[in-house]
Amino acid sequence: MHKEISHCLQMLREQQPVVHNITNQVVMNNTANALLAIGASPIMAHAAEEVEEMVSLAGALVINTGTLTSYQVASMVLAIEKANELGKPWILDPVGAGATTFRLNVNHDLLRLKPTVVRGNASEILSVLAGEASGKGVDSIHDSSSTLGTIQHSASELGIVMAVTGAVDYVTDGKRLAAISNGHPMMAKVTGTGCTATAVTGAFLATCEDPWLAALSSLSCVGIAGEVAIEASKGPGSLQMHLLDQLFLLNENTIRNRLQLNLESY
Repeated sequence: MHKEISHCLQMLREQQPVVHNITNQVVMNNTANALLAIGASPIMAHAAEEVEEMVSLAGALVINTGTLTSYQVASMVLAIEKANELGKPWILDPVGAGATTFRLNVNHDLLRLKPTVVRGNASEILSVLAGEASGKGVDSIHDSSSTLGTIQHSASELGIVMAVTGAVDYVTDGKRLAAISNGHPMMAKVTGTGCTATAVTGAFLATCEDPWLAALSSLSCVGIAGEVAIEASKGPGSLQMHLLDQLFLLNENTIRNRLQLNLESY
């Protein structure tokens, strides 16, 4: 599988897709830099007056609900409807989905608009699927493996790809299940690493026709880059810098040597 992932990365870098992000204010700079480092071209446009035009220019749309406002939700819906109309892929990151009623309802409504991929931690995924609180703010109180039955069933029923991240990352389309064991616990000490994985998944979606492979490739690449970055980092501050470097430097040889992946089919 390392060859397929490397090929997807090569296609991303060759095509340099425009990725339109309606994302949260905490991570905007981080995710824009991560997209540039991996080889994509980020646009961070939130205004309702322009999001439809921006979606038309982009290869994929990233929706991140970390710092929601009613105005932003309206922009998200306009952008999603345009992406669906144009047949462009989009990814939903339901940040802290179960933390408040407003956040829960917004994420649940966005799920009904049929994202290509949903990526979140275990509690966020369980909340957005069930429509009820399950978590501690943006932090997960569940292990990613606890969602396996739910995400496989939901992926099959909704016709989407589900990606849940944690100590082990799982990606499924209901028929195929990937378990990715790359990454490092210190990555959880840097805000926005999950949001970075979501944004990078948007870049892969723009250039890979198989959404399951796109999500698998993204989480593998971010996890591997994080592992390598840790080796040069003294703590979370330097990890942010080295993670960007390793996303930029990532190559087939590193992917082949580092990839920790298990696959199952149903």
